[in-house]
Amino acid sequence: MATSSTKGLQDRYELWARRALRQLPFECALPRIQAAPGLRDRRGPVHAGSFLRERRIAFDCTRDEFPRIFVHELFHFVWVRAGNPVRHSWERLLRRELDLQARGELGWSAEWRKQKLQQGDLDFRTRRWREYCCESFCDTAAWLYSKTANHQEFTLARRHRDARRRWFAATIENRRISI
Repeated sequence: MATSSTKGLQDRYELWARRALRQLPFECALPRIQAAPGLRDRRGPVHAGSFLRERRIAFDCTRDEFPRIFVHELFHFVWVRAGNPVRHSWERLLRRELDLQARGELGWSAEWRKQKLQQGDLDFRTRRWREYCCESFCDTAAWLYSKTANHQEFTLARRHRDARRRWFAATIENRRISI
């Protein structure tokens, strides 16, 4: 059972989520929002976590970080429902970036995964590669749609950002996204 302070926080998260949802260039339903103070994964504290089968996102983040974190988490649902042709198209874009030795990313969740990649991960589409692709997709969406103009985690060069923006415009935007 939620305490009154957790309930108040959850109400704020839901309000912020509804506002952020209106900023997206497509329509989708809002997953269930949960306040989860002290949220952690196997590596330590986290801002949020998506529970796709339950259509739920748990949060432990500040108001300033919420829009970026919310959009990132929401796009985990989009990634799962996008289908293989869309995911493979995104992978090709990332492979081109790596061929051009692009450094940086649009969020730490993709950045640390990118740093751990080895050639065999790309060659064999390992889990490490596929997780990087997913996190990069979600971080890119957060950069594009959260209205966060600048952030210390936005380290990818402009030309690669522009290519990602064009990919999202052609592939994701102006659709009804079922999550």
